[in-house]
This record gives sequence, C-alpha cells and structure tokens, in this order.
Amino acid sequence: MEEKNDWDKESVAKMILDDTSSVNPDLVTEMIKLIDITYLNEEQLVQLDALKNWKGDYPLESISATLYHRCVYYVLKNTFEDELGKDLFKQFLGTHLSKRQIVHGTKREVGVWWDNVLTPEKKETRADIAMKSFADAWASLISDFGEDTSLWQWGNLHTLEHGHPIGQVPSLRKYFNVGPFSVNGSREVINNMSFPYDSTGLYKVSSGPSTRRIVDFSDIENSMSILPTGQSGNPLSPYYKDQAELYINGEFRKMMMNKEEIIKKSASILNFVPKG
Repeated sequence: MEEKNDWDKESVAKMILDDTSSVNPDLVTEMIKLIDITYLNEEQLVQLDALKNWKGDYPLESISATLYHRCVYYVLKNTFEDELGKDLFKQFLGTHLSKRQIVHGTKREVGVWWDNVLTPEKKETRADIAMKSFADAWASLISDFGEDTSLWQWGNLHTLEHGHPIGQVPSLRKYFNVGPFSVNGSREVINNMSFPYDSTGLYKVSSGPSTRRIVDFSDIENSMSILPTGQSGNPLSPYYKDQAELYINGEFRKMMMNKEEIIKKSASILNFVPKG
C-alpha cells in the first residue's frame, strides 16, 4: 500500500470498497502473449484487446472481469484435470494451492503439468493450454449468455444471496433468503466478495465482510457502519433486511452512540426492564 498520513472516514470508506487487483492484470499480460490472434474472430479480438487494457477492477458492467475468471478456470481445468481426474480436481479447486497456482504456476514456461496425459500422441505446451482455455471460456460464455458479449457483464455472474436454513426450501426462498443481488468485488481484493470456481461458471459469493465499520477515535459519535442484511434475525421484522441494499451499494449508516440521540431519532424503542 502507498504511504498515506491523512486518513479520514471518506478515504477509509473508499479503501474498504476497493476491488482492484494489481496481480490479475500482470497475469493477463503474461498469458495474452501466448494467444495466436490469427485464430480469433473480430469480436474475440475486441474483447481480448479490452482484457489487455483491463485495470483488474470489478464494476458490475465489466466484461473483462468475467472473461478473465472464465479463462482462469479453464486454465486450471486444462492443466490439472487430466492428471487428477474430475473428483480430485474438484477438491483441488477448493484449496489454497489452486489459488497459488493461478499466478505462480501459470507463469512457468516449462512444466510437466502442461502436457495432457490423455493425448499421448501430442505433448501440449503452455501456449496450447492458453489457446484452448480461451476457446473453452468463450464457448462456455456463449452457451450461458449467448453471442451478445454485452450480456457477459460481471453483475450477471457475480451474485450475493444471504441464505436462511428454511430458505433452502424453494417455495420459501423469497420469504427467508435475502437477495440475490448483483455485487461488485471479487476474490483476493480488499472488497473480498469471494467465491469458489466450479463447472457452473457462476460466481456466487460464499464469503465476504460480515460488517463494515469506520470509527474515528477523535469523533466517536459520528462513526459509521453497515451490516449485510439487518439488525434483526426475525424475517417478519422491518429490520431483517433493511441494510442489505445499502451494503451492496457500498453505503454506510451513522452509528448512534449516546442515549439522547437514540431517543430523539429512533422511531421505536424497545426497553428491557429488570423484574422486581
């Protein structure tokens, strides 16, 4: 992180919501060199050029973010699944080792993993894997969203839904679950809306900030916070999910820190009085 000595609440809020990776664009630069553009059509060239200039950020409208993660998944799949088999490869995707492999392993020009052991008549190279992975990612996105690349936006794949045990029953889902919402952020960034890779190609958030809170110790009573859903665990309460969209939009609520403010600004107050 760059040195900064003038932090305030606004700059901390901006930092908390930062969703830019400095690592991913470097990996893109490395892998694009391996793509033979003579095999690409016009739209593929357009999106590859956009990916080349991608900053590594994750706004909802980003197509490059979507294409990047589809390509990464297929690079992992085409590199390891032939040796590991489908079941072990699925387990591998859930490990930190797979995360480390994305950057460090992919940059290795020579390695035994590049060769597909299921094609003994040919010895694949890193360039072969890169080309096949780009083609597979492109084909999978067309299968999922159609040929109109404007529909490949990050917000159409990266979603957050707060599940409730009873909400696992399909007919009760809309009453107990909160969401789903399209959400920016990603894995391995400060706004860590993380998700697993799997064969669906959909990035459903599996973990993220359980709360966001900013406290200026020189101005305690103007602290800010936000919860992913709401203060209440009762689905019938108006406070069950009243903070959900604020959270998704990167907004905050003022924390009421003294009795006078609470009494003055609260629409309803619940008092607990000791018995006797």
